[in-house]
Amino acid sequence: MRYPEDQFNAGHLPADLVAQLPPGTDARRIVIVRPTPRSYAGPILLTITITGGIALIILMIAITLHVAAAATVAVLSATGGVGLTLKRSSHRSK
Repeated sequence: MRYPEDQFNAGHLPADLVAQLPPGTDARRIVIVRPTPRSYAGPILLTITITGGIALIILMIAITLHVAAAATVAVLSATGGVGLTLKRSSHRSK
């Protein structure tokens, strides 16, 4: 037997556990309860959810800023507050 799990599965008790038993205990009637292996599904799903939520928030902020900037430019250009004039010199050098 290479691993402690093999000992437990075969019904063998390690010496350190036998030493911890109270006197008069029948070792054949001992049930060893082992914790279940840890599941990583919960932390992985939580990480994916948090990452997706942050990406969604950043996307919504970018869309909001884009719409606000477009509305600001539209209002300012419609009211005449923003204007761009290109002047070309009327005389040419000869």
